[in-house]
Amino acid sequence: MSNFDQLQFDFYHSNYTIDDQEEGYNSHGSNGNLCGSRKQTGEQLPAGTFAPSEMPLYSQTYMGQILQPTYSPDTPSDLSYADGFDEEPPLLEELGINFEHIWQKTLTVLNPMKPADGSIMNETDLTGPMVFCLALGATLLLAGKVHFGYVYGMSATGCLAIHALLNLMSVSGVSRGCVASVLGYCLLPMVILSSSAVVLSLQGILGTFLALFIIGWCSFSASKIFTSALAMEGQQLLIAYPCALLYGLFALLTVF
Repeated sequence: MSNFDQLQFDFYHSNYTIDDQEEGYNSHGSNGNLCGSRKQTGEQLPAGTFAPSEMPLYSQTYMGQILQPTYSPDTPSDLSYADGFDEEPPLLEELGINFEHIWQKTLTVLNPMKPADGSIMNETDLTGPMVFCLALGATLLLAGKVHFGYVYGMSATGCLAIHALLNLMSVSGVSRGCVASVLGYCLLPMVILSSSAVVLSLQGILGTFLALFIIGWCSFSASKIFTSALAMEGQQLLIAYPCALLYGLFALLTVF
């Protein structure tokens, strides 16, 4: 037991006293005062001596409010937006949908004697044709005929055939979108025929004459628009014949 007490006394025994701690603290404070006095007098510290770094002082202070930044004249002007949201075009115009042109094209088809505006008709507007194709398929579906595939298939084949024919006949040429737009708008009278097939049967003399009248209406409107848009005066009958063949296929779907 005496050996254990001797070991404990040797382990905790040290020459460090409280007086030494106070002396070290006083010496550290004198060194800090020495550094401060040298900074105030402008003297330079010798090499190898540690000196605390000064905090950076900003010459410009923020005078604005929270969430309200102040305007700085040094800000480059190219960062500001020149065009605001008010000057952007409408979304329908960016998509190429113009309801006024759609209405004018529809009136031109419904009134075959009305002269067609070539600048409006020479557009690749497929909004009206898609609506009329869906309307034709829907009215055929109401009559008990599921012919959506035939409608779209014959439309695509007829557009490609008439596009090739018009490029051979015209000097300036025509795009596929313009051909599809004109043929689609002129499909509107065929929608009227398919709508009448919902309430009455067209497999008779009345249905035959009505189908022939609708075919002539569609082909005459399409040939008139192509003639005015492509400046093909004197060739309307040549254009009306292949158009009549195409619309005759739609009439066969409607009647039978």
